[in-house]
Amino acid sequence: MRKQIAAANWKMNCTYQQGEKLLDDILKSKPSLQPQQTVIFAVPFPYLIMASSAVANENNVSVAAQNCYQKKSGAYTGEVSVEMLQSIGIRYCIIGHSERREYFHETNADLAAKTDLLLEMDIRPVFCCGEALEIREAGSQNTWVEQQLQESLFHLPAEKLTRIVIAYEPIWAIGTGKTASAAQAQEMHAFIRGVLAAKYGKEIADEISILYGGSVKAANAKEIFGQPDVDGGLVGGASLQAEEFVSIISALK
Repeated sequence: MRKQIAAANWKMNCTYQQGEKLLDDILKSKPSLQPQQTVIFAVPFPYLIMASSAVANENNVSVAAQNCYQKKSGAYTGEVSVEMLQSIGIRYCIIGHSERREYFHETNADLAAKTDLLLEMDIRPVFCCGEALEIREAGSQNTWVEQQLQESLFHLPAEKLTRIVIAYEPIWAIGTGKTASAAQAQEMHAFIRGVLAAKYGKEIADEISILYGGSVKAANAKEIFGQPDVDGGLVGGASLQAEEFVSIISALK
């Protein structure tokens, strides 16, 4: 059975003290997790060690970095290497988030390099893909997302691909007033799984968790997570509210 994942992406939010309290409130209230269920907290870099310590005795709970740099080391002031993350025990790392692609101009080639470094250090990439509003309105979303997957992941052998978690972000449904339905989420998730199957075979494609990242809330999580190809969510704003995120965890299959 594929892992069902509730991943909290705090982005650039919370002071250290607020983050400690938020984690404590969530961990005290979350439901017991089944073997196939995982909760991930993607916290800002300064909080990684604090968060790792907080979840150390929790079953099926991990900490993720929100990004990494695509070079091993060197004169890259302000950047964080994969080796640094590995040295403090980080097990997951988000790459290719729509905000990183848009604001920091990350390319598919950059993400291929990050993927290779993460896998080399035994850190699982949470690879984000998705289309903007103009691409969706032009009906080109499938071609766009397929190209993201091909250029960043398809150089991998099958055994490495199964270490990837994919997160689909319909950028057009985040902060635009437009809403992606559960059916639209399932349609794209099924397409992504089909693209993976065409390259690697159905058995490999069926092993890969594909998360939905389009404004998941407690109110819509159960319906979205209930779709056959949706394996949980990459949650932004709602993950900053303990009660809300606990409800989202409870919606996992």
